[in-house]
Amino acid sequence: MDKNMMADMDSLPEEDKLRMSATIDQLQIRDSLRMYNALVERCFTDCVDTFQRKSLTKQEDTCVRRCAEKFLKHSMRVGMRFAELNQGAATSE
Repeated sequence: MDKNMMADMDSLPEEDKLRMSATIDQLQIRDSLRMYNALVERCFTDCVDTFQRKSLTKQEDTCVRRCAEKFLKHSMRVGMRFAELNQGAATSE
């Protein structure tokens, strides 16, 4: 959050702060679940070819692991870039 938003929240009554905090928590949980679901769907679609066994083949397992690692690294990089842009915008105000 930027400084202005933090100052605005500090001026809110305690009940509104709690409500705002709960809303932010819910949004973060929703976004985490969306990311997880997108990861599972993408990697499953890209890596699993057959349903002949209960468990993944060694090739499928390796593919899923690489896919998940790449997806998470990409997500972390995007998050870092947004943080850099946000910090740059906050310092230029």
